Amino acid sequence: MKKMILVIAGLFICTLLFAQSEPVNIVFDVTGKDKQLHEKTIRHVKGMSKAYPDAKFQVVVYSGALDMYLKDKSTVKSDIESLVKNPNVSFKVCEQTMKRHNKSKSDLISGIEPVPDGILEIVNKQKQGWGYIKESY
Repeated sequence: MKKMILVIAGLFICTLLFAQSEPVNIVFDVTGKDKQLHEKTIRHVKGMSKAYPDAKFQVVVYSGALDMYLKDKSTVKSDIESLVKNPNVSFKVCEQTMKRHNKSKSDLISGIEPVPDGILEIVNKQKQGWGYIKESY
C-alpha cells in the first residue's frame, strides 16, 4: 500500500512539474472601439507580461478597435510603444479592417504588424495551443 501511495504521489509531482514547464501563450481578441476597453487590454498585457516573463502575448485588433493602434487616435500609444520592446509581446492588426478604414501601415503606431485577416490570425494561434481571451465589457 505504501508503494502504491508513493507511486501515485510521484506521478502527481511529475505531472505538476511537466505542467509548469509548458509555455504559456495567450492571444487577446479586441474588436471594440471603447477607449476603456483598450486601456483594460493593455493593463492585462502589462500585468501578465510582468508576472510571467517567459510567456508570449499577442493582441489582435480588428473591426471597431482600429483606433487603438492609430498614431493619431490611440489612448494607449505610449504603453504600446513600451510593450513592443518586449520580444514576448506582439501587436497585430487586420489588413481587411485597415482597408475598410482607408488606413496604411504608416498610420499605425510603430511596431504593430498587419496580418491578412485578424480572425484567422486568432484561429491559427489557437490551433498552435495558444490560450484565448476575448476583451470586452
